Amino acid sequence: MIYAVASGKGGTGKTTVTASLAVLWNQPLLAVDLDVEEPNLHLFLHPALNGETAAMLEVPLPDAERCTLCGQCAAFCQYKALSIMGKKLLVFPEMCHGCGGCLALCPEGALSPGGRELGGIIKGDFATAAGRAEFLMGRLRVGEAMSPPLMRQVKARLPRRIGPAAPRDVLIDAPPGVSCPAVSAVMDADCIVLVTEPTPFGLHDLRLAVEAFRPLGKPLGVVVNRAGAGDLKVQAYCKAESLPVWAEIPFSRAVAEAYSRGEVAAQAVPEVRAVFLALMAHMQGAAAAASCNGQGVSHA
Repeated sequence: MIYAVASGKGGTGKTTVTASLAVLWNQPLLAVDLDVEEPNLHLFLHPALNGETAAMLEVPLPDAERCTLCGQCAAFCQYKALSIMGKKLLVFPEMCHGCGGCLALCPEGALSPGGRELGGIIKGDFATAAGRAEFLMGRLRVGEAMSPPLMRQVKARLPRRIGPAAPRDVLIDAPPGVSCPAVSAVMDADCIVLVTEPTPFGLHDLRLAVEAFRPLGKPLGVVVNRAGAGDLKVQAYCKAESLPVWAEIPFSRAVAEAYSRGEVAAQAVPEVRAVFLALMAHMQGAAAAASCNGQGVSHA
């Protein structure tokens, strides 16, 4: 099964939840950090890293001798990565989305595949309650504007066999928000956990997340972090929307201090361990029920 931990906004405690679930998970696990712009799951899981590969995006390389300046490639590219200026075809690699359409379209074969580096894909393993688990993350190159292509390459390394008989579960730490990167991270999940906080901003962005992710047809559950620090409007909203609240993590100085030290809350603060164990049970139950009903099962 694939489980995604997401949030409508940053700073709600999404990585705190993911890290605690990862170390307590009772099945073989692959933990994946898909927040490639600012990955930080490794700061808490402390994986033993054992490999890094560069992620490349295919971009066109022009051959001036073969190019007739017909302009078909420039007219085709919706992102203006190619342009004819005077008697020269210019390619702007940073604007290219790597679709390959210009390569297929050029009647003279004047474009050949090149590449630009998107970032790195890093793997390793870490300790859990059940032994060792695998770790995978993407890290976007500084200055790179597009994260979804790198995320797709990270996701391509996820197990191809999915469902109840999969060799291991996948736990994804998704990027915050509801834009393309966040949707890309959760779209293949069998279950989505939305982490929020009892504040007006938390409620506002939870609404956006529900509107964005509910159409995917996946089981949704909510985690209220820092419960008790605000009001009960988040819980009221969840009740009105028939959204189950799978966990409430109490507002705790001990949890905040553990976070500041790079420690996993479920390990450093014994009183919240039971909260995360209950959350794990809710997630696994929801994904299993959806699988039995033929809904929410990934085909990645």
